Amino acid sequence: MLVPAVQLYSVRAEMTVRPTTTLTSLAAMGYRAVEPTFGLLGDDPRAFRELLEANGLTACSLHGPLLDEHAPAVLEAAAAIGTDTVIIPAIPPDGFSDRAAVEESARLINAAAARAAGAGLRLGYHNHHWELAARIGDRHALEVLAELLDPDVLLEVDLYWAVVGGADVPGLLSRLGDRVTHLHVKDGPGTVDDAMTAVGSGTLPIPDILAAAPGDVWRIVELDRCDGDMLEALAASRAYLDGLGG
Repeated sequence: MLVPAVQLYSVRAEMTVRPTTTLTSLAAMGYRAVEPTFGLLGDDPRAFRELLEANGLTACSLHGPLLDEHAPAVLEAAAAIGTDTVIIPAIPPDGFSDRAAVEESARLINAAAARAAGAGLRLGYHNHHWELAARIGDRHALEVLAELLDPDVLLEVDLYWAVVGGADVPGLLSRLGDRVTHLHVKDGPGTVDDAMTAVGSGTLPIPDILAAAPGDVWRIVELDRCDGDMLEALAASRAYLDGLGG
């Protein structure tokens, strides 16, 4: 079981004004890895890697736009910060509106995966709620997408958005199996617009969800927004996951 990581989108405001002290705070909480977004790397990804290393942190993966003209820069940045995995953050809802749309989304992702493989990198896809809310027959569109993706394309399941989309997340994870290598772990009221909470203090059945995931999955804490202090919520999330055994 991997030590929990944190998605730096959670602390995007803090990273903009005080990146060094923010990373130092995350390391002090016990996080040993982070998942940056491409926009937080600045103009020098190698300098960002040095900042991580100075705080005893590594990058487990990188979120970035891989389906447009930014893709070459994202792939270069991933190599520069020392990760082997790049994640497509989202395809808009109309990419899951029907079977033909899902097939086109799969084609785009597979093409991006081939480009990533040429750079020695793995590629994954991260869901929001609409990939689960959309149905192809009696199945979640995300599951149909998974079947259409090349076998080497991984999935980063955002368990909160999967719940919002109407999924039974333990069942979903069981069906997707080893395709899931990364999880976004978050908690809250399970609604689209309300603020999230520290992991373990919301409505999601976190222990049941994590028990259904592969044992070696990356558990990446992410809180898109919260009403209180974000760093305190991330510290509480880390402590809660420690209590579950990681």
